[in-house]
Amino acid sequence: MAKREYNRIKVVLAEKKKTNKELAKHLKVRPGTVSRWCTNDSQPNIATLFEIAKFLDVKVAQLLVEN
Repeated sequence: MAKREYNRIKVVLAEKKKTNKELAKHLKVRPGTVSRWCTNDSQPNIATLFEIAKFLDVKVAQLLVEN
């Protein structure tokens, strides 16, 4: 069974030329946490998703995969 993708955090980080470590430092979370979000092994909560969007200067919708 294929892993379902829910977010585009990894893609947007690359587009914005930012790293997982920079995002982790900004959010004060472990780099491994950001890594799990980027691989869709886990998902950030809604409040964190808004903080990620703010850090990357994008709309929250750009971080999510459309159905």
